[in-house]
Amino acid sequence: MTVTSTVTGVSPYQGYVYAYPHKTAYRPLDPAPALRDVWAGERLDALFLYLHVPFCEMRCGFCNLFTRTGAPEELTGAYLDALDRQATAVLDALHAAGGPDGASFATAAFGGGTPTYLTAPELERLCDIAGRFPGFGTGSLGVETSPATATTDRLTVLAERGTTRISIGVQSFLDDEARAAVRPQKRAEVEAALDRIRAVGFPILNIDLIYGIDGQTPETWEHSLNAALAWRPEELYLYPLYVRPLTGLGRRAHDWDDQRLTLYRLGRDHLLAEGYEQVSMRMFRLPGASANGTEYCCQTDGMVGLGCGARSYTSRMHYSFEYAVGASQVRSIIDDYVRETDFGTARVGFTMTEDERRRRHLVQSLLQADGLTLASYRARFGDDPSAHFPDELRTFGARGWLDPSPDTLRLSPEGLAHSDAIGPALFSGSVQSLMDSYEAR
Repeated sequence: MTVTSTVTGVSPYQGYVYAYPHKTAYRPLDPAPALRDVWAGERLDALFLYLHVPFCEMRCGFCNLFTRTGAPEELTGAYLDALDRQATAVLDALHAAGGPDGASFATAAFGGGTPTYLTAPELERLCDIAGRFPGFGTGSLGVETSPATATTDRLTVLAERGTTRISIGVQSFLDDEARAAVRPQKRAEVEAALDRIRAVGFPILNIDLIYGIDGQTPETWEHSLNAALAWRPEELYLYPLYVRPLTGLGRRAHDWDDQRLTLYRLGRDHLLAEGYEQVSMRMFRLPGASANGTEYCCQTDGMVGLGCGARSYTSRMHYSFEYAVGASQVRSIIDDYVRETDFGTARVGFTMTEDERRRRHLVQSLLQADGLTLASYRARFGDDPSAHFPDELRTFGARGWLDPSPDTLRLSPEGLAHSDAIGPALFSGSVQSLMDSYEAR
């Protein structure tokens, strides 16, 4: 039996929507279009650059990211070689599409995996590759790290190369809860890493915490919140634990919706009382502590992804390489990537129709606390979202998930709590069908 929200009877944890559509809706593109054609006619003035590093020192029990553990130096070096070749192909495509003189990258991020799995010299090279793209180093740069790899030499390279935001996955400050999440780390190691991050100095520190861990209580959750707050991080992300296919925790059955909802509300209220503002269901930020300071908007602007787990977005197509979670399949895809010499086409992807563009804009906007500005939606799509999604929005309103306003479509506090039900409810039938038919590997 699945426990559901006592208010609506709907499970609040149906799926974390961080992008639409999900990669499980992507399929091989036949024929594979040339990147110069994919980017032709696109706006290139406020792009996002993402470099994916698919390596970690260990695999957490909750993780379904595209990553492998224990990569030797020969592989990481070969991976950087492939990234450089891919960068050349992408820059050629942007030039053919009207850039790179007209292209500008408003913001950038290194993700994974764990980018700081790379050594300090390898991080220098990663920054050199990113530096080939116009605008890199002038906007924001976010980098993900872990307690074991946040070493002073690595952090110093990142600081010197313009990193504005460091995000560290702590998950819990209690050793037994970390073990329960299959993340065997000691609190002393976590705090030593946080010490090093603060000593090197970055404008934004983000700490990730997870609620819903087996054995976690309101008291232990508050303990981790207070331990994180002792560092006064500029940002905090509070993630609900999910059981996911092909991951360690995904092989266990849990019925714990009510526990997670209780802990979410406790965490939200605690951070609001500490002076943080809520940006989304997961993100909390000190007022004025934005690392972005750019005009990039994920609803309307393009994204260039480099690396075998990265995705790229144009207004008409989303594309990437193959997707997998299982260790052997991930290793095989990485091995193919480092041998690749032709990066001039989009291999796997999803073609965006007008309806899908509307859905993406609504999802990406509505799941933010600020909501969707109706005037901007009308300017782009010619009508109000209520005309395009009457049934969905009527249902959300009946459940008390919307905060009515004449100018903005915004979620209520209860709606934000149910973001992981609202996002999936806005998926199109065709995207849901593709996701349902995807065979997890």
